[in-house]
Amino acid sequence: MDVVLDRVCMRYGDARVLENFSHRFPEGRASLVLGPSGCGKTTLLRLIAGLEQPVSGTITGVEGKKISAVFQEDRLFESLSAERNVLLTAEAGFSRADARALLEALGLGADARRPVRSFSGGMRRRVAVARALAADYELLLLDEPLSGLDEANRANVLEHIRACAAGRTLICVSHDPEDAIRLDAQILRMPEAAAR
Repeated sequence: MDVVLDRVCMRYGDARVLENFSHRFPEGRASLVLGPSGCGKTTLLRLIAGLEQPVSGTITGVEGKKISAVFQEDRLFESLSAERNVLLTAEAGFSRADARALLEALGLGADARRPVRSFSGGMRRRVAVARALAADYELLLLDEPLSGLDEANRANVLEHIRACAAGRTLICVSHDPEDAIRLDAQILRMPEAAAR
């Protein structure tokens, strides 16, 4: 089932974040959400995830779906290794060897057993992505998952996101329209009006 937002309004106090916003995210496809800072991209993901409730309007197609996400904060367990962080939220049957293989694919094989508190921002981001990809999900929400990554790592991570999420619904927030090509994603440009 498609994820559909119909005339959704969202405000924080007097600030309008989304105003009569409607969009359909097709099931089993990737969508890339673009727009200037403050236009409501992160709020959009939080609404879809059920972490926020709109002032008005409806969101359908999410009920009962298993959701995995990467938000702007990595939300890792600092004292645990990258491998343990991945295994904590992994789907049933996902083994330690699977976790190591995924981390290796994302360029973290040599660091898989180190505590993430010693990782750089880009390394932490890749652990967060690995953890999301290892989960049991039908809907994957990614909020700027590539922040802090150089071009080579961006390309590699996008390739693995595309492969792992194939056939499932993916909604990714980014500032780079080129990411749509690597994800084979349709583009949603958030309306300027939402930023007012």
